[in-house]
Amino acid sequence: MTKTAPSLTTPRLARPILIAAMLSTALSLSPLAMTPALAGPVPESFADLVEQVKPAVVMITTSTTVSEPAGGMPGFPPGSPFEDFFKEFGMPNGPQGGPQGGPQRQHRADALGSGFVISEDGYIVTNNHVIKGEDGNTVADEISIEFANGKKLDAKIVGTDPKTDIALLKVESKEPLPFVSFGDSDKMREGDWVMAMGNPLGQGFSTSVGIVSARNRELSGTYDDYIQTDAAINRGNSGGPLFNMDGTVIGVNTAILSPNGGSIGIGFSMASNVVSKVVGQLKEFGATRRGWLGVKIQDVTPDMAEAMNLATPEGAMVSEVPEGPAKVAGIKSGDVITSFAGAPVKDTKSLTRRVADAPVGEAVDVVVMRGGKEVTLQVTLGQRELAENSDAGANTGAQAPAEAGGAVLGMTLSPITDAMRAERNLPADLTGLMVTDIDETGTAFDKGLRPGDVIVEAGQQPVAALADLQARVAEAKDGGRKSVLLLIRRDGEPRFVAVPLQ
Repeated sequence: MTKTAPSLTTPRLARPILIAAMLSTALSLSPLAMTPALAGPVPESFADLVEQVKPAVVMITTSTTVSEPAGGMPGFPPGSPFEDFFKEFGMPNGPQGGPQGGPQRQHRADALGSGFVISEDGYIVTNNHVIKGEDGNTVADEISIEFANGKKLDAKIVGTDPKTDIALLKVESKEPLPFVSFGDSDKMREGDWVMAMGNPLGQGFSTSVGIVSARNRELSGTYDDYIQTDAAINRGNSGGPLFNMDGTVIGVNTAILSPNGGSIGIGFSMASNVVSKVVGQLKEFGATRRGWLGVKIQDVTPDMAEAMNLATPEGAMVSEVPEGPAKVAGIKSGDVITSFAGAPVKDTKSLTRRVADAPVGEAVDVVVMRGGKEVTLQVTLGQRELAENSDAGANTGAQAPAEAGGAVLGMTLSPITDAMRAERNLPADLTGLMVTDIDETGTAFDKGLRPGDVIVEAGQQPVAALADLQARVAEAKDGGRKSVLLLIRRDGEPRFVAVPLQ
């Protein structure tokens, strides 16, 4: 008997398709001291809270024009077990489907979701995938909002943010609408009571209760900050609110972990402190305007901290500085960002979120560790959305001199030649040492280096010849270091790696 692995599903009611990332969980147990728990009384009823907030919760119906093969059976959705079968017969998307399948027909497809009103003048929050489909591209032609009292209004899209899966809608009403407010999700603790409301499985308005199971969950996005709850969340609950016991929204129900598409008590709600910032920007600008520092960063590992003589493996290591605010301010590759806008930086995730939340055009102090010393730089932040739509400037450098290769740290290395550039499509200005072979029993291999990688720095100094790397290794040994910090490039992307000295 084959077991079905759980799937991460966006609980929007449409065709029963699971679009998911496979997750696995490792459990470990450790003895805990038996201490008495302090807890408040279990509520006798949630009825008063439901009565208070229900008028602001809405059902959302979307209608979209979609294309399917004309005649015969429709094409199967991506991930269907029938896909491979039909591919063998030259029909990539099922019978009569795909590029070889002939004519297409259009029809209307309806889907259901949830949402909630945040102002008396009709602004409504929901998930982006509720109005744009699971693929994030097909925008609904019609969006209808239904209130608990049966009132229906048409809605228009104000703005969307695929990165947090949030959308802001607007309806026009002659009378002020009941609404709810955002609460402070950072104040929620594991074990706190929460209540989810929405339209699960098309059954109409429904309420479920549970607790906060975990905080700060990350699923797949750069700005993820999910509250995990065991309150029942199913398809159709997408975009609905997760309330605290004060009746304020502390999350937007977005995804579930499930083997079959139904609730098994593992649901995820995007934290309100993320949502409220996104909604504010969508309301003001119709799009997000996130701060942009202009660096590529990676977490500092214990090996890297030792190689750089850092007290703790914290901060965000700068692996590359393209044209942008950081380069203008003087931030360099190899700097470790330890403070941003007056607050410490623990890792890359915390820095990314803080930069995104900072106002575009704001000048902030950034503290970096450079050569064992703290350096404070002032950076005027750009706008991430504009940067993502433009190409960063190319780096310039001198041509590496041709010389014989050699072996260092279990790697066979060679300066980059014109033949290597042509074969691997390397930039003309890239200098360094290419790994042509590697001892698979050595520490460099264990740390992830592979043939084709290009070492461009060692000990935070440029490497153009084998002698440069040998000198950096000798300096590290003389300084009592256990490893040497290398900056490598793989497929054009920079990455720092601390390789133990042999």
